[in-house]
Amino acid sequence: MAEPKRITLASGKVRYRLMVDAGHDETGKRIQLTVTRDTAKACRDERDRIAHQRSAGTFITPSKITLEEWLDQWLEYKRRDVEETTIRSYRLALVHVYERLGHVRLQELTEDMVQEFVDDLIVGRRRKGGPADKRLAISYIDHILIRLRGALRRAVVRKLIPVNVAAEVRPSLVDKKTDKRERQREKPWTVAEVQTFIRGVAEDRLFAPMLLSLMGMRPAEVCGQRWPDIDLDVGLLLIVMTRTMVGNKTVLEKDTKTAAGERGLPLPRGPWDALIAFRALQELERAAAGEAYTDTGYVVVDELGRPLNTRQLREYAYKQMRRLGLRKVRLYDARHSTLKALALAGVPDVILAAWAGHTNAAFTKRKYVSIEPEDMRGAADALDAFYGVDPKPFREIL
Repeated sequence: MAEPKRITLASGKVRYRLMVDAGHDETGKRIQLTVTRDTAKACRDERDRIAHQRSAGTFITPSKITLEEWLDQWLEYKRRDVEETTIRSYRLALVHVYERLGHVRLQELTEDMVQEFVDDLIVGRRRKGGPADKRLAISYIDHILIRLRGALRRAVVRKLIPVNVAAEVRPSLVDKKTDKRERQREKPWTVAEVQTFIRGVAEDRLFAPMLLSLMGMRPAEVCGQRWPDIDLDVGLLLIVMTRTMVGNKTVLEKDTKTAAGERGLPLPRGPWDALIAFRALQELERAAAGEAYTDTGYVVVDELGRPLNTRQLREYAYKQMRRLGLRKVRLYDARHSTLKALALAGVPDVILAAWAGHTNAAFTKRKYVSIEPEDMRGAADALDAFYGVDPKPFREIL
């Protein structure tokens, strides 16, 4: 075992130095560290510490890699598991991290630094002023933290850092309450609004696609639906691909977002009948257009067979909402209304998650099923029965 060597600096100060074997890097190249201390004993202690941590599997090789450099490597690694659109959303979420903490060496990043970064984001959000929907929401700050935690968790696995310093960092409870109080979130449609919309577009050419949007399918799944994947004889719809948009400009045709997203759904009678009628209409449009018709196999197409993208479908739906005097809500939020209706109807959690294309039933209910006061009317009626009170006379007066 190497022993410390006595060296004399130009200033005349005496120090001790030795080379310590620190294992091998990913390419198999030997790693050697130079340890310099004021005494020979301090050198030996450091050598023994490194040897002990190596044998225990806890040794972290010193590295100058910055957080920015590691985030780039992590995003490249994540391409193995997620789609390009998801990578883009990850990078957008990490923009503030790159700007404020990217220059910090990964091994010098501390929990206090990350907490101060989060606190600064919240203060900056409040200082900007302006409409609430233009501010950086606490929910988005949580989204940033989720991505940062994921990147640092991977760094722990790769033994670049000993612990995930962002694991326990979060906005304060006071900030969450303030954000919830100040931020007005658009609620999904009520049952009455959904039914008003359905009645209002019943004679519309795109009635069938609108109903598909109201049965829990994502807009990209609706636009990616193909006729060969629908069995109109038995009423079964298979979701196997999507047509989504990158940056709201470029159409991307791909398979479903997750393995659970590839699923089959039994068609309710309404969408089933609407699809039969829409299929017949497209046959008439094909005959009328002749060679000008483009047969792509997609369900959501215009009169010449050209497929519509999610932006076009969304704008079409907004036009119908304005015409009917309904609140403007995202088509994606119709998914919330649908899954909430299924949950309140007593559909088992495992079926609810499968219908939504999820693997985690708890996530489905937490994300999509928010209970409003009107949803609890049945509980109030149950209490009236418990009290022995008939609520009908009061409602007749109202």
